[in-house]
This record gives sequence, C-alpha cells and structure tokens, in this order.
Amino acid sequence: MDPLILILVCINLAVLVAVVLMRFELRQNRKDLVAELDRSMSSFKDLQKERMDQIHQKQQELMASTEKRLDQMRQTVDEKLQKTLNERLGQSFESVGKQLEAVQLGLGEMKTLAQDVGGLKKVLSNVKMRGGIGEVQLSLLLEQLLAPEQYAANVKTKEGSRDLVEFAIKLPGHNGESQVWLPIDAKFPKDHYEALQTAYEIGDSEKVEEAQKSLEAAVKKMARDIHDKYIDPPHTTDFGIMFLPFEGIYAEVVRKASLLEELQRVYKVTVAGPSTLAAYLNSLQMGFRTLAIQKRSSEVWSTLRAVKTEFESFGGMLEKSQKHFQSGVEELDKLVGTRTRAIQRKLKDVEGETPSSIE
Repeated sequence: MDPLILILVCINLAVLVAVVLMRFELRQNRKDLVAELDRSMSSFKDLQKERMDQIHQKQQELMASTEKRLDQMRQTVDEKLQKTLNERLGQSFESVGKQLEAVQLGLGEMKTLAQDVGGLKKVLSNVKMRGGIGEVQLSLLLEQLLAPEQYAANVKTKEGSRDLVEFAIKLPGHNGESQVWLPIDAKFPKDHYEALQTAYEIGDSEKVEEAQKSLEAAVKKMARDIHDKYIDPPHTTDFGIMFLPFEGIYAEVVRKASLLEELQRVYKVTVAGPSTLAAYLNSLQMGFRTLAIQKRSSEVWSTLRAVKTEFESFGGMLEKSQKHFQSGVEELDKLVGTRTRAIQRKLKDVEGETPSSIE
C-alpha cells in the first residue's frame, strides 16, 4: 500500500476519532449543563417558593393588622356616629317639639284670630259700627297730625241745622280773628265694595260694571249728605272732605276721574283715603305754622317799633343827662381850681411864718 494513502487514512481516522470524542464531550457537557440547569431551576423554585411563603406570611400579617385597625376605626366611627346621631336626634326631637309647640300656639292664635275675624265681620255688617270704625281711624289721624286746639269733634257747622259733623278743622277767617270750619266726615260703603271685589274674583265683566255703578251711586249719595248737612260758607269752607278709611275703597273711587270731578263740582266734596288725608293734614299743619310765624313776626315788629320809640326817648334823656353831667364836671373843675389855689395861698402864708411868731 502506498504510504501516502496510509498517512491519509490515519489522518482521517484521527480526525474521525477527534470528532467522535468532541461529540461525546459535547453530549456530556450538554447533559451536565441540563443537569445544572435542572438543579438551578429546582433551587430557584425552592427559593421562589420560600420567598412566596414569606410574602404570603407578611401579607397575612398585614391583612390581619389592617383588619384589626379597620375594626378599631370602625368601632371608633360607630361610636362617634352613634354619639353624633344621638345628639342630632335629640336636637331634632327638641326642635320638632318646639315647632309642635309653636304650631299648637299658632293654631290657638289662628282659632282666636278666626273668632276675631268672625267678630269683625259681625261688626262690619252693622252699619252703625262700620261708621264707628271710620270715625275712630279719622280721630287717630287727626290726633297724630294736628294739635288739639286745631280741630274739634261733633261740630254743628251749618246754621239752623241739628246735624253734627264728626270732625271739623279750625281755619282762620279773612280778618284773622274769626274762624272757618273745614268739615270731615268718615264714610264706609262696605257692601258695595265687597260686591265689586266678588265680581272681580268671578271675572264677570257685566257684574263688575254693575257693582262699579252701584258703588258710584253710593259715593254720590254720601257726598250729597255731606254737602247738604255740613257745608255752609262763610261759616265753613266751600268744600268738605269725605274720608274713606281703607285704601282699597279709596283706590276704587279715585279710579274714575269723572266721578271725582263730579263730586268736587256738584257736591263740593273731596275724597281722601288714609294716606291722602295724612298729606292734607301735613299741608294744613305747615300752613298753621306759617300763620303762627307771620303772627309772631307782626308781634315782633310791633315790639321793635315800641322799642324804637322808647330808645328815642332814652336817647333824649341820655343827652340831657350828659349835658347836666358835663355842667357838673365844669362846676367841679372850677370849684376844685379856686379852692385849691386859696388853700395853696394859705399854706404859703403858713410856711412864711416862723415858730417864734406862731408862739
């Protein structure tokens, strides 16, 4: 056999043996690596299990501690809520009790008010008592806004008549000494006004118009009574005042301008409600004050004229007194000068003499 071929065969066998050995080593290393990996994974699993057990234990401890704290917090909150709820419930019951007492008191007051309203309705249904209400309200207005000497009650303003007006205001006459009465009479057409309000509530235009006409007729009749019974110039003013004690009735009357114009032109009557009459009385009070100021002014001027006359007389007497005083001063100067010189001469003579001659 050729040596070269033999060498090549040997080399191939050596290479084959080396490859086999390398594969065996690699397989062995692979087994070792797998075994090591298995051991590492087993160790990691054991460690992980141990860690998980520790975490689970800590988690259980934390949950137990949390539940304990939550129980404590729940107990504290429950106690506070119970205390607060009891306090609030106590306050609420107390407030409800007070409100029930107030409601009971209000019901009693409402019952009393209902009785009073019933009594007031009975009073208002009586024509005489109805007029008394207007008279009382008129009396209160006059008492509040005028002095007692500026008005009078139950005055006979018309000569030859026995009718007495409820109130009359004293006004000065033309000469300033005599007085003129301004009659004021309170009227209250309740039935006609209530019929009109009922018509308004129903919304029936025909009944509203009918009630308005009825109210106008009643007001005209009242104005005619005031004109015929109480207005008598020059003992009174040429007009009188019809006082309506409630603003609602006054508003219904003054709503129609033609009615007011007719009352003033035909019956010489001016309609006034509480606020309007108060304005009239305030104006009259200002007029009274102006007259008083004028009267006092004339008195002051009379006093000043008298003072002027007295002052002129006083000036003449003062001038005479001044002349007499000056004459007395001159006489005194003359007397003082003459006697002084005479005394001085005597003193000089005394000084010229010696003591021996005196003896």
